[in-house]
Amino acid sequence: MTEKLDLITIGESLIEFSSSESLTFAENLQKYYGGDTLCTAIAALRLGAKVGYITKVGMDPFKDYLLDSWQNEGLDISQVKLVNGYNGIYFIALPVDSEKEFSHYRKRTAATYLSVDDIDEDYIKNSKVFYTTGITQSLSLNAKEAVQKAYKIAKENNVLCAYDPNYAQSVWSKQEAKEAFDEIAEYIDILFLNQYRDGEKIFDIESPEKLIRHFWDLGVKTIVVRSAKENGCYTGSDGNIIFDEYKNHEIIDATSTGDAFNGAFLYAITQGMSAFEAIRIALATGSLQAMAVGAIKSIPTYEQVVNKLKEI
Repeated sequence: MTEKLDLITIGESLIEFSSSESLTFAENLQKYYGGDTLCTAIAALRLGAKVGYITKVGMDPFKDYLLDSWQNEGLDISQVKLVNGYNGIYFIALPVDSEKEFSHYRKRTAATYLSVDDIDEDYIKNSKVFYTTGITQSLSLNAKEAVQKAYKIAKENNVLCAYDPNYAQSVWSKQEAKEAFDEIAEYIDILFLNQYRDGEKIFDIESPEKLIRHFWDLGVKTIVVRSAKENGCYTGSDGNIIFDEYKNHEIIDATSTGDAFNGAFLYAITQGMSAFEAIRIALATGSLQAMAVGAIKSIPTYEQVVNKLKEI
């Protein structure tokens, strides 16, 4: 691919099965696809960014569904490789009268075979932003090495480096997550954090303002802290910290809302907007994404986001 990309992400793709009924009783499940970095990629893409994705897809019955879906979206999949094996799966249900149900199967799946051999230097250099998460690093040791190599190439070629720890205790320990971050911290220009899951759990810092100042001191230029506790997000950039309140009160499914938020923010950055302008796009996108079931199928289009911004 010769056209310059706005954003490249690397990570895992999973098959998503969802229902509005309990998984115990549901007779039919809706099929789509998910994955945290893939969600970020599609969010940026639906807003108008040129996006590339690096992953490995298993040669199981879902292979063609995944590849065809991504091509139809307009995602550049020139760096997607096929391997013998299977793709990860997760199930999500939102029963009317009970809590959300979630279950995933992602051990030894195709994406765990990502390695440094899958990182093409020319491909990384041909982009404005490179992004991934701690979830990608958690896939395997070789995937973690691939992430580090990609960031190093990006930094050396003036490609903005963005990262979200996206900590989940079901995936690995706090210590492992912290060590994974430390390995790539020197490369990061834009850092996304969840106040509780990342700030408090990994870094033992409760205050969003203190988190921002802590990472400024480490050399990170822009930090965005999402805070459910305060129903909004803090953005720290160019020496300023601004708080924006969430505008959405119709949350149906918050699965991967933060990932869609990140994709919208990075889209705006690639279009030349400041961090404080980008946050408005991110808030509108996350708000709309949370109003329907599913991680990626509920991500809004550019027109929907523009209309939401007019409402706000």
